[in-house]
Amino acid sequence: MLQLSRATHGMMSVQSFTYKELEKATKHFEEVLGKGASSTVYKGVLGEMQHGNVEQFKVHPQNATGMSKYKVRTNTYILMVQIETGEFLLAIWFDKIPEKTIVWSANGGNLVQQGSKAQLTTDGQFMLNDPKRQEVWKANLAGTGAVSYAAMLDTGNFVLASQDSTNLWESFGQPTDTILPTQILNIGSSLVARYSEMNYSSGRFLMQLQSNGNLALFTTNFPLVSANAAYWSANTDGGGYQVIFNQSGYIYLEAKNGSQISSIASNGASTSNFYLRAILEYDGVFRQYAYPKNSSDSAGRPMAWSLLSYVPGDICTSIRQATGGGACGFNSYCILVNDQRPKCLCPPGYSYLDPNNDMNGCKQDFVPQECDEGQDADLFDFQDMPNTDWPLSDYEYFQPVTEDWCRQVCLTDCFCAVAIFRNGNCWKKKTPLSNGLLDSSVGGKALIKVRKDNSTNTSGESPNKEHQSTLILIGTLLLSSSAFFNLVLLITTLWVVSRLNSRKRRTLQPYAATQGMSLRSFTYKELEEATKNFKEELGRGAFSTVYKGVLDIDNKNFIAVKRLDKMVTEGEQEFQAEMSAIGKTNHKNLAQLLGFCNEGEHRLLVYEYMSNGSLASYLFGNSRPSWYRRTQLALGTARGLVYLHEECSNQIIHCDIKPQNILLDDSYTARISDFGLAKLLKTDQTRTVTAIRGTKGYVAPEWFRNMPVTTKIDVYSFGILLLELICCRKNFEQNAEDENQMILADWACDCYEVRRLHLLVQDDEEAIEDFKRVEKFVMVAIWCIQDDPSLRPTMKRVLQMLEGAIEVPLPPVVPNSSVQFKSKKSSWTQNPRLISKHSQKDRNDRSQKCNLENSE
Repeated sequence: MLQLSRATHGMMSVQSFTYKELEKATKHFEEVLGKGASSTVYKGVLGEMQHGNVEQFKVHPQNATGMSKYKVRTNTYILMVQIETGEFLLAIWFDKIPEKTIVWSANGGNLVQQGSKAQLTTDGQFMLNDPKRQEVWKANLAGTGAVSYAAMLDTGNFVLASQDSTNLWESFGQPTDTILPTQILNIGSSLVARYSEMNYSSGRFLMQLQSNGNLALFTTNFPLVSANAAYWSANTDGGGYQVIFNQSGYIYLEAKNGSQISSIASNGASTSNFYLRAILEYDGVFRQYAYPKNSSDSAGRPMAWSLLSYVPGDICTSIRQATGGGACGFNSYCILVNDQRPKCLCPPGYSYLDPNNDMNGCKQDFVPQECDEGQDADLFDFQDMPNTDWPLSDYEYFQPVTEDWCRQVCLTDCFCAVAIFRNGNCWKKKTPLSNGLLDSSVGGKALIKVRKDNSTNTSGESPNKEHQSTLILIGTLLLSSSAFFNLVLLITTLWVVSRLNSRKRRTLQPYAATQGMSLRSFTYKELEEATKNFKEELGRGAFSTVYKGVLDIDNKNFIAVKRLDKMVTEGEQEFQAEMSAIGKTNHKNLAQLLGFCNEGEHRLLVYEYMSNGSLASYLFGNSRPSWYRRTQLALGTARGLVYLHEECSNQIIHCDIKPQNILLDDSYTARISDFGLAKLLKTDQTRTVTAIRGTKGYVAPEWFRNMPVTTKIDVYSFGILLLELICCRKNFEQNAEDENQMILADWACDCYEVRRLHLLVQDDEEAIEDFKRVEKFVMVAIWCIQDDPSLRPTMKRVLQMLEGAIEVPLPPVVPNSSVQFKSKKSSWTQNPRLISKHSQKDRNDRSQKCNLENSE
C-alpha cells in the first residue's frame, strides 16, 4: 500500500491509496515529472471519489452540457447552475450543506433560459451561451497558453489550466461578492454586493483595495459599478498590499514585506472544523460566517451559518453621503433590528417603491402641497418621529427657534417635506430625502408633513367643491334679474349646496380606523368604471367578491377590487377589520391595500393586482412547481406571518391562512391576503376569545374547545400549508386511492415515525436531492400542528428553523389527527376530534402500509 501526502486547506493530511488507484490516476505512470537516485515522480489526476478529499475534477475540451445538468464538483464545492425564477445562473456553491450558498457567479446580471449551455471549446474557451448560441459570458484568459482542462479545486477555486498546470484563469481572481479561505485580494481587486437577496446583479455597495493600499467600503454610483462615497476604511493608506483570508479563519491586510498591518476579522474558526466564507452582502455590510462540518466539532454553534464578525458596526449611522440614498433608498430610513441587521422603513405617508425590495426607497402616497397663491397649508399636518433624521437633505436652517415656530415655517412652505427640530435648531428638508436613519444618538425629532385626509386625488379640489362653486356662481349671476325670482333661485341654490354638504358628510367620511393611514378614498363610480361594471370576477368568499380592474388604461395599472356583497353585520365587521389591519401594515410578503370606498351602502377595498393568482391554483394545478420555488413560498409566507405577529404596532392574528389566501406577484413572491377574518389585538393583549373563524382543514383545535385564541392558531394553519407545499397536494383528498393517505397530516406523521419521508415526495427528483431540507421542513410542520398550542413554536422560531438559523429539535410524540374531516359520508362540524384518536393498532397498520409501499 502506497501513501500520498498532500495539503488540504493548509492542514497536512495523509490518505491511503491502492496501487490500482494511483495507476489509474497517472495513466499507467505515463508522464514523468522528474527522477531521483531512488525514485521517479509522475503526474496524475485524482477524479471524483467515494472517500477522501478531491484534488481536482477535470473538464476537457468539447464538454458542452445542458444547464440543468452541468456539474463540476469537489467534496466541498460544486460548479453548477442555480435555478432562479425560471432562469439559470452559472455559479459555485457549497455542496455538502443543505443551504445552497453561492460563493461565485458568472452571469448574475444576465440570467439565461432553459437550453443554454456551458462549454469548454476545442480552442480552450470556457463560455456560457444562450439557447440561440449567443455568448452571454466568457472567461478572459491571462497569458498565451492553450487551455488543456478546467478544474474545481477543493478550495472552491475554479481554474482553467494549461498542459503544464499553469492557471490561465481562476474564479479566485474574478470574485463577485464573496471570498473564501486561501483567497487573496490584490491591489485593485474588489467585491461588489448583489442587488438584493435573490438578485445577483451588481448592487449599491463595493469593497475595494485601492491603489494607495487602503481597504475601504463604498456606496456605488448605481447603476454604475464605481465608487461614490466611503463609509468604512481600514486606514492603511500607503501600507496595504494584499487582503488575506487564511485557513484559521482570520482576515487581515498584509504589507508588501509580508507583515500584518490591519485585522479585519479576528474571530477565527479553523477550516478543519468549519466551512468559512466572507461576503459583502446586499445591505452593504461585510460579514464573515462559519458552518460546522459536523455536530461533534461545532463548538456549540448550530448546524447553520453563524455570524463571526462584521464591519461596519452600524451601517445606519456610518453612511452619510452628498449624493445617493444612503444606507437605504430615497425617502426611507434605516434602523438596526435585534440581529444588528439594517431594516429599511418608510416614514408615515410613504410606501415602498418596490414591495419586494425595501432598500429601493419610498414614495409619497398623498397629493403634494400646492405652491400657488391659494396655498392649502390647512390641509396638512405633522407626524412626529423621535430620534430620526435625513442628514444633508436640508435646504434651510434656523436657530434659535421654538418647535412651534419650526412647525409653522415648514407648514407654510410648499417645498418643505420634513422639518428636523433639535435643541432649538430647525432644518427644513425637501424630497427626495437621503441618508435616513433612526437611532437614539440622533436626538430631537423629525416632523413629517402629511396630508390630513390622505387624499391621492390629483385634482386640487374635490368634485363636490367644484359643483358647489358652480352653483353659487350661477345663483349670483341670476341676482341681477327680478328680485323675487332671484330670491327663489338663491334659496334653491343654498338648499342644493346644503344637500351636497350633507351627502358629502354621509358618504365620504371614512371610518375612524382609517385615520393616519395612507390610503386613497375612491368613489363608487370610479371603481364601477375601473372594473367595467364589475365584469371580470377573480374570486368569491363568504361575504365578498373580488373583481379585476384597471385605474390607468394606458399604463395598465391593474387592481383587484373586493366588494362586500351583503351589508350584514359580519360583512361590516369584515370591512372594518381589513381597513384597520391592512391599512397600517407594509411588508413585501403582504398584499398591499391601495384604497377603499365607503360611500353609502357600498363597502369596497382596492388591492394591488397579483398577476399569478393564488397559491392554491399554482400549487394544485396541472404542473408541479419546482421544489426550490415551493421552499421560497414557504419562507415568504412565514416572514409575512412573523411581521403580523411580532413587527406590527398592533399584533395581528390572520385566522385564515390557506393557499387561497396566499397570492403570487409577478416574481412569484408569496403575498398574504384577506385580512377580513383578522383579529386585531391591543398591545397589552396576547389572547382573545372570539367566534370560530377560518377554513376547514386549517383550523386549530382550540377553536372548538372554547379556549383563548392566540397567534398559535396561525402557526397551526401554516403547518398544514407547509405540508401541502412539501407534498404538492391538498391536505384532504376525499378520493384518494389509499384511505391512509386521505388526510395529509396523518400520513406525513405516520411516514415520519417510520422514517419513510421519501414517500411524501415521490417522483420529485429535485426534492429528493435536497432530502435533508425535506426532512427539516416536515419536522417543522409537525411541530406546528401539535394539539397543545403551548407546544407549537412561534412563527419567528418557525422561520429560524426553516432558514437553518437554529436546529430543528425532534418533535414530541406525533399528535393524533386534529384536522376537521371525516369519511366521505361525514360532514365538518365543530368537534375537533371528528376522527377518533387512532388506536395503536391503527397507527401500526398505517406505519406498516408505509413500509409496504417502500418495498413495492
